[in-house]
Amino acid sequence: MSNRVYIFDTTLRDGEQSPGVSLNMTEKLKIARQLARLGVDIIEAGFPITSPGDFAAVQAIAREVRGVTVAALARANFKDIDGAWEAIKEAEQARIHTFIATSDIHLKYKLRKDREQVIEAAVEAVKRAKKYTADVEFSAEDASRSDLDYLCRVFAAVIEAGATVINVPDTVGYSTPEEFGRFIKAIMEGTPGIEKAIVSVHCHDDLGLAVANSLAAVANGARQVEGTINGIGERAGNAALEEVVMGLYTRKDLYGLSTGFNTREIYRSSRLVSSLTGMPVQPNKAVVGKNAFAHESGIHQDGVLKERTTYEIMNPEMVGIAASNLVLGKHSGRHAFRERLLELGYNLTNEELNLAFARFKSLADKKKEITDQDLQAIVEDEIKHIPDTYTLEYLHISSGTTVVPTATVGLRMGDELKEDAACGDGPVDAIYKTVNKITGLQCKLVNYAINAITGGTDALGDVTVKVKQAGGEKIYTGRGVSTDILEASAKAYVNAVNKMVYEQQS
Repeated sequence: MSNRVYIFDTTLRDGEQSPGVSLNMTEKLKIARQLARLGVDIIEAGFPITSPGDFAAVQAIAREVRGVTVAALARANFKDIDGAWEAIKEAEQARIHTFIATSDIHLKYKLRKDREQVIEAAVEAVKRAKKYTADVEFSAEDASRSDLDYLCRVFAAVIEAGATVINVPDTVGYSTPEEFGRFIKAIMEGTPGIEKAIVSVHCHDDLGLAVANSLAAVANGARQVEGTINGIGERAGNAALEEVVMGLYTRKDLYGLSTGFNTREIYRSSRLVSSLTGMPVQPNKAVVGKNAFAHESGIHQDGVLKERTTYEIMNPEMVGIAASNLVLGKHSGRHAFRERLLELGYNLTNEELNLAFARFKSLADKKKEITDQDLQAIVEDEIKHIPDTYTLEYLHISSGTTVVPTATVGLRMGDELKEDAACGDGPVDAIYKTVNKITGLQCKLVNYAINAITGGTDALGDVTVKVKQAGGEKIYTGRGVSTDILEASAKAYVNAVNKMVYEQQS
């Protein structure tokens, strides 16, 4: 059996199904390109049949992202499968991923089919997909709650029909590691023809066991793991791929397995996904959380200073977290700035560099210490994912405990400066009401979050908002960064409005 574990990333499909997450095509392409740099083996780009927008995004990724297999999800019916192929047929390597539920509870209440009908549908789906591509994956939805003997029959039938990957999802996060490991081993031993296919697992995190279950599966013969960056996804999310990969790497003595991951791209990938989805990474999150390599206890600090491995089982540089914290100051030049960004993984165009350098100089006048985190925030804020219909020209706030908060805002739209003012329940509410008046859009704030990039009263404030149009369901995520949290709040809201306008005009 091979000691290579293939990594199947479903951030753009299952990850985007997280409540409140909605990515446009430009954002999906940006994430897909980063996933290719990260070294995932398969990108599940989406579920093409669900909407024209999803179809177009999958098609764009298939056309433009190289060096990785691009997969599209399809239910076990011909319409879905034909649509999936149309979306991915221009991929360098294309995979159709078809699925149907196999647990009795799903058969009875959702599909209203008997077991033989499901086997027939699964086989016909795989045969249909096989006409388009040699790479066909079959998933048995809710496999972990399915009858084992029946599941082995289903897998044997679809392998005979041409499936090259067999996926065993723990769809509702019900399994425990020891149980799931035994389950995978039983499938490996009880499925005729299993040696012709790669066994995959797709674990959900409802009990907080998705990563543990995935590692138990590979220890028992699975050779593909499906998951997402930061573990985002339906309900409590999926297995966090960065945790799975670093688990295999750090405990190679136990597993003896390897992946094709470029681990130094992990932190950057995590930040990008967090930024574009508007889902912050919890500070104590394994591998990529703000506190993952922080030590407050005096005993721990003393140990790490004497020998890092006393309290760190991973080198932060291994996952792309720079060892240097204080980087540049107000006297630093453009060349040093560019070199530091290259070290952080940012290869900017001259235009992007000019914008980022101007922001850096402005920040350096306000802040004594410029950290790598500050630089990353500046770059991610300046590099635009869509054209700006509106840009924030100025912001004036009148607020206090004895006055009605009032905001005067100037937005530039092309060569025209649009200005207005409004009152609100607080300064942020006043800003957002003013922006609504200027743009003529009736936007509703769904979520507002602020995070300090670093410590100190001069820290950059990183604001993320989620908004939707009155009467609409689509949610748009905006982000703004500034040492002034009101300015950051305004920029985040304008960023979300620009995404809304861009999509309406597309």
